[in-house]
Amino acid sequence: MRFLFPGFLFALLFIAIPVIIHLFNFRKFKKVYFSNVSFLKEIQHQTSSSRNLKNLLLLIARILTIIFLVFAFARPYIPEREDSGNQYEQNAVSIYIDNSYSMETLNKEGSLLDEAKRRAREIASAYSINNKYQLLTNDFEGKHQRLLSYEDFIKAVDDVKISSLNKNLQQIISRQQDVFASEPNTEKAVYVISDFQRNFLPVKDLEIDSAIALRFVRLEANELANISVDSVWFVSPVHRTNETEKLVVQLKNNSDKRAENIPIKVLIDGKPKALGSLNVEARNTSKDTLSFSGLNPGWKRGEVAITDYPVVFDDNFFFSFNVRQRMPVLSIFEQAENPYINALYKAESFFNYQAVSSGSIDYSRLAEHPLIILTATENTSAGLATQLKTYVQNGGSLMIFPSTEPSFSGLSTLTQTLGTEVPQAILSQETKVTSINLQHPIFKGVFSQLPNKLDLPVAKKAIRYSNSSRSSRQSILQFADGRGFFSHYSVGKGKVYLSAVALSEESGNFVRHSVFVPLMYQAAFLSLRDNRLFYTLGKDQFLEMNKITLSANQTLKLKKGNFEAIPDMRSSDKGTRLFISDQIKEKGLYQLLKGDSILSVFAFNDNRLESDLSYLTKSDLKSKIPNGKVDIFNPGKGSIQNAIKAVNNGLQLWKLCLILALVFLAIEILLARFYKAKESKLKI
Repeated sequence: MRFLFPGFLFALLFIAIPVIIHLFNFRKFKKVYFSNVSFLKEIQHQTSSSRNLKNLLLLIARILTIIFLVFAFARPYIPEREDSGNQYEQNAVSIYIDNSYSMETLNKEGSLLDEAKRRAREIASAYSINNKYQLLTNDFEGKHQRLLSYEDFIKAVDDVKISSLNKNLQQIISRQQDVFASEPNTEKAVYVISDFQRNFLPVKDLEIDSAIALRFVRLEANELANISVDSVWFVSPVHRTNETEKLVVQLKNNSDKRAENIPIKVLIDGKPKALGSLNVEARNTSKDTLSFSGLNPGWKRGEVAITDYPVVFDDNFFFSFNVRQRMPVLSIFEQAENPYINALYKAESFFNYQAVSSGSIDYSRLAEHPLIILTATENTSAGLATQLKTYVQNGGSLMIFPSTEPSFSGLSTLTQTLGTEVPQAILSQETKVTSINLQHPIFKGVFSQLPNKLDLPVAKKAIRYSNSSRSSRQSILQFADGRGFFSHYSVGKGKVYLSAVALSEESGNFVRHSVFVPLMYQAAFLSLRDNRLFYTLGKDQFLEMNKITLSANQTLKLKKGNFEAIPDMRSSDKGTRLFISDQIKEKGLYQLLKGDSILSVFAFNDNRLESDLSYLTKSDLKSKIPNGKVDIFNPGKGSIQNAIKAVNNGLQLWKLCLILALVFLAIEILLARFYKAKESKLKI
């Protein structure tokens, strides 16, 4: 038991007063003289033992009256835990209200968000009006990072609305602890009001300041069956006018029951383009590939929609992509343009093919070409090698067809700069390619069926490269001894394709072989660097693009309807990053404008973590709290105000003490008035 005002306990010294009265009998006896004892009919003798018992009972009643009266003023209580109890006069209280999409669901009390707001008011009411309060939501806005008065806190609670953002429990508690840094001499408590979805807990155990009281208010939510659009992607990264597009749609079943015939609709620029339906097993995902065509050049605004009631916030998924009319390809030669490359790319109108000599390259425009083909390497300079390395590291694709001259110093300089395998020798004997990597993106899906006796290219003169374990080589075409005929390396954000043979008939039959055309075209298609199909709200903090150049008075704007935001732009040789911070809070499609020109279209979707409407149990929560030091409230229909007070000050005993003081005072009065000591009578 503890006392809220222990200073009143000094009043227990007043117990000495009845004790002194008891020890010293201050009653004076009066002498009476009788002239004639014959007139004395009867003498009454007081029995000493009976009188002493009455006095002792009166003493006990008076002492207990004083004790319980003093206790009543000292405000005794029994703490809920050994570490509870106020040490300071003022409290700092942080209350988090979960306003994520899952709080739109209904229970017997209405929507979970409305109940959460009501519980927040009850918590604030459990404290005295002069305390300080923080209101925190998933928005993590600057206005939430300060302490408010009671009146301002109640107004702020009324303004809380559903948000597309979500945070995990560690992020929330860390944010709550931060606001207490400027409040050293206060009793601190954090409250988390939520439905406590399973994704709410972080992977690691929570890190919590032991000096802060942690309380969870767990709202009861109904577990609902929910199907969500989990993701989308294209089979091919290349989008060309009037070509057939194949979009893979993945649905996720977040419930324990199988879902059947979920309708799917694909819209492009607001118009329906494809329909489908899916069955999804419980707690599983399912995919469907939907095809559509007839697209014109330019940025396309895509949306996948399903019908799934009553949970609808994750029934739409937005994406964007660019349909290209032409793709630039740059070929760099030393003495003469390669006729095979020239004929190959000029035969297809989609490619905007350009060939330049190594001495007339405009290095500032290299990044404009997704694919660069180097068709001769005998005189490659260190400067060109460095420029090509920068180009590749920033996301470009470089294809190298070496010269098979006796001296390959230029090729050595280039490969060493790029970090690929370096040339060692020239082999002049005829060697056949024995394996083809059909799992590599270049050949994946190109051949529907392969013959038993596969005809592969033959090399008459090839370069043998060092077999370095440090390189990231993937063999696309390979010799029998494991050496690469045509290999792929990942360098920075880009790709390097390195051939062992030159583009000439003297080096072999590669330029006339059937794999040459699909290999060259697929490598070009895979080099396209479009924006991501979509971004996730609250997770992705910046957008990546090719380098953007602005004049002094120009700015970039992200626009959706009447909404506009100016991102923080940071450019480098690697490209441009647009930092959006928390400016984008609503899912949908946003145009990136440079003046009146549309540079790009970005799609934003809600975090799919909210789609799983399964909830943590009380034991789940305690297992993540260090030493299980947390108070968990399951409020039900009643108010939690009294429960909060009980946790803050324990079990209050002052009323009981006051009642007992009055009871013992009444006992004293009754003893004094009605208790008669036994008397003995002596006849004379």
